[in-house]
Amino acid sequence: MADFPRVMVTGVGMVTPLGQDTKSTWEAMLAGRSGVRRISHFDPEAYDVQIAAEVRDFVPEDHMDRRTARRSGRHTQMAVVAAQEAVAAARLEITAANRDDIGVIVASSGMLFTIGEQDKVIDERGPQRVDPMTVPRVGQYSAAARVGRVLDVRGPNSSVNSACASGGDAIGQALNLLRLGQASCMIAGASEAIITRVAVASLGQLGALTKTWNATPEKGSRPFDAKRSGFVLGEGAAILVLETEESARRRGAEIICELAGAGWSFDAADDAAPDVDGQALCMSRAIRNAGLTPEAVDYINAHGTSTELNDKTETAAIKQVFGERAYGLAISSTKSMLGHLAAAAGAVEAAASVLVLREQVIPPTINYEFPDPDCDLDYVPNKARRASVEVAMSNSFGLGGQNSCLVFRRLG
Repeated sequence: MADFPRVMVTGVGMVTPLGQDTKSTWEAMLAGRSGVRRISHFDPEAYDVQIAAEVRDFVPEDHMDRRTARRSGRHTQMAVVAAQEAVAAARLEITAANRDDIGVIVASSGMLFTIGEQDKVIDERGPQRVDPMTVPRVGQYSAAARVGRVLDVRGPNSSVNSACASGGDAIGQALNLLRLGQASCMIAGASEAIITRVAVASLGQLGALTKTWNATPEKGSRPFDAKRSGFVLGEGAAILVLETEESARRRGAEIICELAGAGWSFDAADDAAPDVDGQALCMSRAIRNAGLTPEAVDYINAHGTSTELNDKTETAAIKQVFGERAYGLAISSTKSMLGHLAAAAGAVEAAASVLVLREQVIPPTINYEFPDPDCDLDYVPNKARRASVEVAMSNSFGLGGQNSCLVFRRLG
């Protein structure tokens, strides 16, 4: 990696079920609070799945003008808010002199699960009555494009979608763009807002979502616990400001940590079931890309979805990569509190990993009550833990086998 510029994290922005900024989200994580409640976006009474982790009381007009809010999907609105916070936290002043060298990459599923509403308009009122802003509002590209316009930057601008690996994928691709000299700064992360009737019904029928905790929503997301029965769908956004070391030091930025490496793999196994070898390959590649060895990693923010197959597969993959040292690693799943933010999960969990390095405290895996012999590692159960963490890894393993992994390193 010596031939490439080092890449630093200088800002973090978050909008999550635990809070509409980084501070409130982080405090809630450390307190072990759950953001899972009964669904309010629609009436879930007829559904087998009735719980989700929603961003409550989000008013986009508090953060942007009414016209921009109206032309933006919910995923885009949250991406803009997270990006603005990240830029402010990085104290990054965007000017005519640097705007061409600042890029944006925001992963998302867009609002694809709402597109059918316009089919209904055509059926009932005719094609001339379709909303002309449908594509700009619902497209997967739209969050990245809107963030770029709001921030007025002209560097690379793109979006990716690799299912649940999307957020980590976007941040890793931003790392590559910076290493290749395509920009000196990237606004990178993900946003998701798919708590909709179609998504909940479809994922419920697939068997991915828990159906057994409707009466006690806060208990529904329980990664690595023996009574886990599926994940809880979440929504939100997280954005990191990434800069080359030269850029960050030139402007006197406060550096939080280094984004030292990224890795990718594909399971090539099943439409839904995860694969141990594929996940292990992704982690190994990320560690190698960071110029490190497994012995250097102190903490893993696990994918940890709370599904039967994922949690035992990820546990086995960690053991494959780290050997006996796996039992000495601190591992936690913030999905236990946030739910599974789908395309945005990896970005929120990357942000949490960055904060672990800054604050030297690890958020817990809540709802860990009943040990599973297939999941026998240290999942930092139920209470946050003070720890010395020099290297943190964030795992994101997508439904269908697309995997991404990020490695962050604390600066001495």
